Amino acid sequence: MTKLLIHIQPSLIALPFHRAFTRPLVDIDGVEREAAWGTTEIPVEAGTHHLAVYFRYRGQRSARLGVGHEEFAVDGSMPELRVTARLGPRNGSGFHVVIG
Repeated sequence: MTKLLIHIQPSLIALPFHRAFTRPLVDIDGVEREAAWGTTEIPVEAGTHHLAVYFRYRGQRSARLGVGHEEFAVDGSMPELRVTARLGPRNGSGFHVVIG
């Protein structure tokens, strides 16, 4: 089992807005998990995985706004894998996801 450490952050310009009115989520292989602005830790098994990071306005249940995708592989030899997901500054911006 490898710990996936996902650091999720909005742009500095929009940081106060997003902290007050939105919440980030992470989808790994079709399983949605609530996350936090900052670092979220999720254990993953060895294998190839599909990661999606997005946000919703508080109170929404199904919207996926600013979606960023990335695929990654875990071989089980690493205790942790770091991921950075940064949201762009514009209203229609998506997450830029970087593995490693």
